[in-house]
Amino acid sequence: MNESGNDFWQRNFSHIYVEQKAFDYPLTRELTTRFSQARVVSIKDYKSVFARPRQHFQTQKRSVNLILAVKKDQFVYKGSNHSQSFGLDNFYYNTLILNCLYNCDYCYLQGMYPSANIVVFVNLRDYFEATIEAIGNRSNTEQPLYLCISYDTDLLAFERVAPYCRKWIEFAYGHPDVLLEIRTKSALYPAIRDMKPTDRVILAWTFTPDAIADRYEHGAPPLRQRIRAARQAIDDGWQVRLCFDPLLAVAGWDKQYADLVEETFAEIPANGIRDATIGVFRMNTGYLDRIKKQRQDSEILFYPYEREENTVSYPAEQRNAMVDRMKQNLTKHLPEARIAVWT
Repeated sequence: MNESGNDFWQRNFSHIYVEQKAFDYPLTRELTTRFSQARVVSIKDYKSVFARPRQHFQTQKRSVNLILAVKKDQFVYKGSNHSQSFGLDNFYYNTLILNCLYNCDYCYLQGMYPSANIVVFVNLRDYFEATIEAIGNRSNTEQPLYLCISYDTDLLAFERVAPYCRKWIEFAYGHPDVLLEIRTKSALYPAIRDMKPTDRVILAWTFTPDAIADRYEHGAPPLRQRIRAARQAIDDGWQVRLCFDPLLAVAGWDKQYADLVEETFAEIPANGIRDATIGVFRMNTGYLDRIKKQRQDSEILFYPYEREENTVSYPAEQRNAMVDRMKQNLTKHLPEARIAVWT
């Protein structure tokens, strides 16, 4: 299954939990009408459903529900050190939606959140106002506010439900001091293809070898569909970033990722992309510990990772060797200055 099929919508959203204050928003009315088969349940606070104790993330993934809420504070966060800032000082992210349509084995969300249900915050205007304030208060006025809007979800994959990519691209049109990144594994580029490209938005696709995606990225589209979507975006004039992240040290990883790079650039013109990123698997130690308590079905969760402060990853020597090998693959097609690395 991927996000373009009907199976997901048929087996999910049997219930829509709506905060009392969220009923007044247009998106709430639209979604409760669209999913008319769902039972709508009024709640005071989304955390009463989302954060209740003794939930099981993977069990809920079999049939997730939708929660519509009004975010009350913290509309913009400082960027995480688990992600790349690309040399930009004003690095921030936001959380428009909690959780994802996909179910990747290595995803930190299953350790970060107690519930697999999807929370959509419906008060976009508050986000926009906070972003405008952050633009005005940014530390380096010579650089834009670099805002990642697809951190705790795959926003483009959800575009047919909540058209937030479209809304934020429209926001970028009117704000020259913002640079948005929309990171995705989705093939749903057609949902925004009618929009005018702008250099204030980066569409960033994560590419994974097919064998690894088939095994660990449940529900996500196959590589060929992601490549096709990225190529269409390039042809239409968008800034496109290619993300080879996370690298996973599975058997034969070096050949699989080398083949991935060649397959990618057989279809995508190197001079058409903005840049590429490389990152190895890493996760907050607490998140991984919580995930391992709930599931034993994925060997990548039980790899003997090295712990450095609050992060788990491969040992430094192995990590550096993986990055170096991937850089060798990419520099056959791109100058090193256009390759960003998380180490």
